[in-house]
Amino acid sequence: MKHFTVILLLGFAFLAISCGNGTEESMDYSQLSEEELMEIATDLAKNTIMVDGHVDLPYRMKVGGFTLQREILNVAERTEGGNFDFPRSKEGGLDAPFMSIYIPSRYQEMGGAKALADSLILMTERLTTTWPDKFGLAYGPDEIEENFEAGKISLPMGMENGAPIEDNLDNIRYFYERGIRYITLTHGKDNLIGDSSYDTTYTHGGLSEFGVEVVKEMNRVGIMVDISHVSDDTFYDVMEVSQVPVIASHSSARHFTPGFERNMGDEMIKKLAENDGVIMINFGGSFIDQDFREGNDAAREHIINWLAENELSRNDPEAQEYISAYVAENNPFPSVQRVADHFDHIVGLVGIDHLGFGSDFDGVGDTLPTGLKDVSMYPNLIAELLKRGYSKEDIEKFCYKNVFRVWKAVEDFAKASA
Repeated sequence: MKHFTVILLLGFAFLAISCGNGTEESMDYSQLSEEELMEIATDLAKNTIMVDGHVDLPYRMKVGGFTLQREILNVAERTEGGNFDFPRSKEGGLDAPFMSIYIPSRYQEMGGAKALADSLILMTERLTTTWPDKFGLAYGPDEIEENFEAGKISLPMGMENGAPIEDNLDNIRYFYERGIRYITLTHGKDNLIGDSSYDTTYTHGGLSEFGVEVVKEMNRVGIMVDISHVSDDTFYDVMEVSQVPVIASHSSARHFTPGFERNMGDEMIKKLAENDGVIMINFGGSFIDQDFREGNDAAREHIINWLAENELSRNDPEAQEYISAYVAENNPFPSVQRVADHFDHIVGLVGIDHLGFGSDFDGVGDTLPTGLKDVSMYPNLIAELLKRGYSKEDIEKFCYKNVFRVWKAVEDFAKASA
């Protein structure tokens, strides 16, 4: 009888996640075992389009010494290190990671921002020409759907830092034609567009006059405005200027990290939702948990001093062993449950229609939470969300429907403005 009950529960669960007529059987996932829940979550992840708003693979390739003149990093196979590659993406059900065309703030001062952006775009394109059976470019939701049906991983692109626009609005259309579909207006420092959450100079007091024109031109061209990294004043200026919904491609809820301006406060999240936008949750430990954030600063200082005293680098086996043990004992990582807490909090504020995944994989180093260490582990988060009462339709919204709604609204506005 016990065996029959388990089979019956799994049968109801399968019906709940595969029902195609828009309805969903009531299912209390909390009554299932962890193994049963993971089977359902994995099936859902692999059979639903999953978009991630921010994966830093292009810059990971650059830092690793890969260039257009050298052999490219073989992410078609399982890689040593990093958080993203094709096999792990397939295991986790990731179908459309936005490739971050990341431009460090120093390029604003030393020059070369546009050239760096071009090179990272070319490196991303090269992935799709080197392994055309595994990766495909995507310039909109339609291409993502086509690639999904073909079993390919889509590589849409977003530019992190508007510095490559330089002081020329024509570069916005240039980057649209190069495949860029969102631009994060600032990064670590204030730029020509506006003020950064990481800076303290408040150069413009929000968007600059030029920044206002940048947002308007992005609306006209059809590039999503990304407000991750901007200061609060810049955010509210964007909300006044933009005529279409905007995104936060990789931010989390400031409720859990008081004083961390890089995350979004409750009133900002409400304003974003009023604009019909989407916040895509960053998985980095310092973004999701205040205790880890504070402990990480102290642990980093200790490790730097220990490495210097012992004349070791982080790559030495002895150092890696020590660092792992020290962090585990003195600053344990938050868990996948903490990421789900951010979903709960934001749903409580603005409902189910304004959330997505924005992991920051390959961009937040070794701070990722237990259970979300790489792209193979999205089912762990989906299982936790199912356990908390979220439905199949809710999960589909988080995975792609919410961001597709914004993306299509931006596309429609641009077509009407042409």
